[in-house]
Amino acid sequence: MAPAPKPQKSPACVLVVEDEILIRVLIVDELRAEGFTVVEAATAAEALSYFQAGVQVDLVLSDIGLPGGLNGVDLVQRLRALAPNLPTVLTSGHSPDDHEADAFLPKPYDVRQVVVLVTTLLEKETR
Repeated sequence: MAPAPKPQKSPACVLVVEDEILIRVLIVDELRAEGFTVVEAATAAEALSYFQAGVQVDLVLSDIGLPGGLNGVDLVQRLRALAPNLPTVLTSGHSPDDHEADAFLPKPYDVRQVVVLVTTLLEKETR
């Protein structure tokens, strides 16, 4: 009798929240090339709607400056209330005074930095 195959672990899902389409496309393409599943949002409200609809998200990467009533810091605060252990990363050209995110990545950055940071945070979660 052959041993049962090990179940394949599905790729981690990263929710990328970035209103600048060119930046978002670069990040999304790089993360997908590394094997991640990626969900895209242009606003914090859109990101929250994915999350509340039950989309399985393993990490959120969000710009701070977003259009609409909520910014990236607001998004992280709301996500902390819904899923306290969800890893979050904020990015911006300006350092925030205060935030609850697990990491902050200043702009401009190399897209490879995003992949390394996402991978590192997700590996921490699985330990």
